[in-house]
Amino acid sequence: MLSKRIAILLVLVAALLATSSALAQSTATVQGTVTDSKGAVLPNATVIVKNRSTSSERTTQTDSNGNYQVAALPVGVYSIEVRAQGFKTGLADQVTLEVAKTLVQNFQMDVGAISEQVLVSSDVPVIETATTSVGTVINQRTVQEIPLNGRHFVDLGLLIPGSVTPPQNGFLTAPLRGQGSFAINTAGNREDTVNFMINGINLNDMVQNQITFQPSINTVQEFKADNSTFSAEYGRNSGDREHRHALRFERLSRRTL
Repeated sequence: MLSKRIAILLVLVAALLATSSALAQSTATVQGTVTDSKGAVLPNATVIVKNRSTSSERTTQTDSNGNYQVAALPVGVYSIEVRAQGFKTGLADQVTLEVAKTLVQNFQMDVGAISEQVLVSSDVPVIETATTSVGTVINQRTVQEIPLNGRHFVDLGLLIPGSVTPPQNGFLTAPLRGQGSFAINTAGNREDTVNFMINGINLNDMVQNQITFQPSINTVQEFKADNSTFSAEYGRNSGDREHRHALRFERLSRRTL
């Protein structure tokens, strides 16, 4: 009989930037509710989500309950603008979307001309209320600047709360042929319950359930680890899943995020 396991999702996101566009990226979602100053919902308000790095835009409208959602957004910094007839334009100017996360950005609109603008704060909540998953995002600065012996990206999994240094004689955790460990131990799970994903694509060997290859740490932008109750889209394994967002850099050119 299989023992009960705590499911963990390690999300390592990788945005492959060969040109100005990125293919097969792991993404994020932004959602929220638009109300007036008295708390009444505003249906049919126009919501514009703009990537501040690429200037690409996504436009949607609030539903009958004043709710909006924009999914499949590449990670990065965004501005969110809300327009409704008879109300000032609401603007959240610095909204950071992290890999595999759902951010809630609500707007309370003031009566006035649509040409007027109200700046809305976009503080990062301590607790994510949009989903039931429990996860940790390791940002780009940590990924790129933390010293790693051998520069193996799997070692980044030790930054996740609940992870432990794997035994040298472990099934998949023993370093092999200079490639580092093939998995990690976290939240009491076996290393062969970890599922690695890069840009949403499964990266596991289907026989031993180990990672099939280790891309250079220089190609990893950020990653997220979801601990238990993660979405059904990640249902392959009972243990960890790593989703990485990778960047491909030209050696002599400036990094583009």
